[in-house]
This record gives sequence, C-alpha cells and structure tokens, in this order.
Amino acid sequence: MKSDPMCPRCGRVVHAPSLWSSAWQCDAHGAVAPLNPVRSPNLTSLELVIGVAQVPVWVPWPLPAGWVVTGFADAGDERSGAVAVAVALSGPAPLGGVGEMVTVAEDPGVGLGARIAGLEGPDPGQGFDSGAVHSKFRYDGHDIAMWSVQGGAERAVYAGEALAHWIWFILSPADTGVLMAELNGMRDLRDRHNGGSTLDPPFGALSPFLSTALRPHGE
Repeated sequence: MKSDPMCPRCGRVVHAPSLWSSAWQCDAHGAVAPLNPVRSPNLTSLELVIGVAQVPVWVPWPLPAGWVVTGFADAGDERSGAVAVAVALSGPAPLGGVGEMVTVAEDPGVGLGARIAGLEGPDPGQGFDSGAVHSKFRYDGHDIAMWSVQGGAERAVYAGEALAHWIWFILSPADTGVLMAELNGMRDLRDRHNGGSTLDPPFGALSPFLSTALRPHGE
C-alpha cells in the first residue's frame, strides 16, 4: 500500500498543510483527517495506534472462537492524533468459510467507517437510528445500541454512538452479520495503558478485506 497519506473518504492522496491552509486537503472532499497506511496486525502496531488514538480502539470481547486481529487503520495527524481508528478481525464465519469484521470508532464527519461500509456520505445518514435497535453491546456497565445500515455489496453494516463518537461494525460476507447476535461485550484496547485488562488480543495475517476497502483511489 502507498505510504502517502490519503483521504479517508475516497483514497485520493491528500495535500499537506501549507502557508494557505493548516489542514490536509483532498481535491474531492476538502479538509480531511489524513488516513495513514494500513498497519500490520502485531503488538507494535497496536501500541502505535493506542499512542495516538483520540477515540476508542474497539474489539468485541471476548472474541468469537477462532477470531484474531488482522490489521489496523487510523486517520489523523500529529496535531489531532488519530480521530478515527479501524480494527480488522478475521475468523470462522457462522455459516461457513472465513468471515471478516472491521470495527471503527471515529469523530463525526471523518468518513472512514462509511468508506469501509460502502456508503457515499461520511456518516451513517440521518434517521439511521429511528427504528428498533438491532443489536446491543455492553461496555463499562452501559449498553451500546447498534442499528443495521444498508451498506455496499456483500457487507453487513451496523452503526451507533458511544462515548461521543460513531461506532461501526462492518462484516463480510454479508451473512457473517449473524455473528452480531452472538456478540455481547466490547473492549477498548486502550485499556492496556490505563489499568484495565492486560490480556493481549491474538493476531493473525493481514486482512485482505481492510486492505482492499482502503486501497488508494484509482487502483
């Protein structure tokens, strides 16, 4: 994957801040939080992400049987820190084969979750949470409500709000979405630095789903 920072919404290479603008600029979307290259699934990458994350680094916890962390992505610069973080996971799909899952936590308007989900806009869309709750997670004694959102082909997409940030779950293929009924708890992996759980998640090979979803524009 290219090393140049990209637009989190479309994958175009972004222009660095200059004398005329203090923000990274995308030719299509204006000022954006620059998306860094996908990071390999290992403890070093996790530590790097935790060190800059201004949003949760979510994983379902406990992980489903056989599932492992398979990559990270983050958007932001040295001044802002990471205002969006994606964690990729892979494992046995409930209905057979290999399933892919990406969790995203981000500030409103960043657009990383929507891009991975195959949506046009930067956020889940107005009224996405107007119907019945489709799934719930427990975190720190509170329920996190999630609603199903119509995403791109062969994806099951769920979105909600937690700790004043968007939270996304994107699963592929779409029938992997049945796994949502089995997930109950959430973990913010930043707890490794704040006195929480010290149990490291298991790591696997780099996720092809995350790398493909975030490939540079034009590839």
